Amino acid sequence: MRAVDIIQKKKEGKSHTKEEINFLIQGLMDGTIEDYQMAAWLMAVCFNDLNEDETAYLTEAFINSGEILDFSDISNIVADKHSTGGVGDKVTIVLIPILAALNVPCAKLSGRGLGFTGGTVDKLESIPNFNCELKDFNFKEQIKKIGAAISAQTPNLTPADGKIYALRDVTATVDNKALICASVVSKKIASGANIIVLDVKYGCGAFIKTKEEAKELADLMIRTGARLNRKISAIISSMEQPLGTHIGNSLEIIESIEFLKGNYNKDLYEVTVQIASKILILSEIAKDFNEAKVLIDEAIKSKKALNKLKQIIEAQGGTPECTDNYNLFNVGKNKIEIKAQNDGYVSKLDALAIAKACKLLGAGRDKKSDSIDPGAGCVLKKKTGDKVQKGETILTLYFNDVKPEKLEEAKISAQNAFEYSDTKPKAEELIYA
Repeated sequence: MRAVDIIQKKKEGKSHTKEEINFLIQGLMDGTIEDYQMAAWLMAVCFNDLNEDETAYLTEAFINSGEILDFSDISNIVADKHSTGGVGDKVTIVLIPILAALNVPCAKLSGRGLGFTGGTVDKLESIPNFNCELKDFNFKEQIKKIGAAISAQTPNLTPADGKIYALRDVTATVDNKALICASVVSKKIASGANIIVLDVKYGCGAFIKTKEEAKELADLMIRTGARLNRKISAIISSMEQPLGTHIGNSLEIIESIEFLKGNYNKDLYEVTVQIASKILILSEIAKDFNEAKVLIDEAIKSKKALNKLKQIIEAQGGTPECTDNYNLFNVGKNKIEIKAQNDGYVSKLDALAIAKACKLLGAGRDKKSDSIDPGAGCVLKKKTGDKVQKGETILTLYFNDVKPEKLEEAKISAQNAFEYSDTKPKAEELIYA
């Protein structure tokens, strides 16, 4: 068997056997297959796709390339959640403390930013001294001790996916559904969770652009999980505009803390409650959505969820005092206010344009090795449907050291993200399915 023959086969649109998929992944891991050969195969997959058999084979090969965590000695329920990525998506940071406060053990493996979307690990690392690089033993021990841990993917878990994930980012092969499915589902299964809920996002600020495509991806991940004896549930949510009001790493942590203090934006709350309620029902802690929502609201109101976040921060070496003193965060020392250009209503708020503005200020990266500025980002003062007056502040940009041309481009992108109308637009459904 040769890599070139497998590449040729997929280039011709033919299907792979399980043995061929395993040969590719084993070759990538032992160095007998080069990165450029894998990149060629990934591009062939983007043109000719993988069928459901091939997708399951690839997912299983990713899982078997490393260790598989086992939490059966801790609890018969361990929850995990994954988002396919979006702008301002800080759900993990509020969800995990809520669930842990309600006695649902949470084993959360997260990633860094990919393309224009922010990564949970980048956000958490903006907390002073917070350690996201937990060893498998420490990850498991923390879950046993306080009921939750949030860590970067360790090198021992789905290492083949880690190698391919990095290649996809730099070869324009990110948005293939089969590759997304294999990447997400393999990580979730290898991380040991037995209750998995996915947030599959669609819209201009997501990798998947339409709700129909998002449903296809969600269905594929659910079926792939079933083939590998793991039950997966999903919600499909809109990412036409950013989630919440703060975009950028330190800023999103601050918004998350405010959320757990009871000061939350309506759309961030809605997505969080949908995911949390699904997990509580699957964990048999709540019998239906209404009962789950009461429990979630009480966890926030009582400050149990906020205290759980402090526990997580402290357990992972961070400074829990940051939850009461936002000056401990490195928020950009400079700021620029963007003003409304018209009277009327915000008819559209383009999530991708906002993400591009924040990335230009230093909040994102072009390649994995790029450093990011945790203080860069923006705070939205207005969102779709809000009434505005010309000259009113609609957004504030935060930044540190940015080249003048990039700053100007960021201002233009932020300004152009807003469209206006004389009449109030119809509210868009946030949760599609």
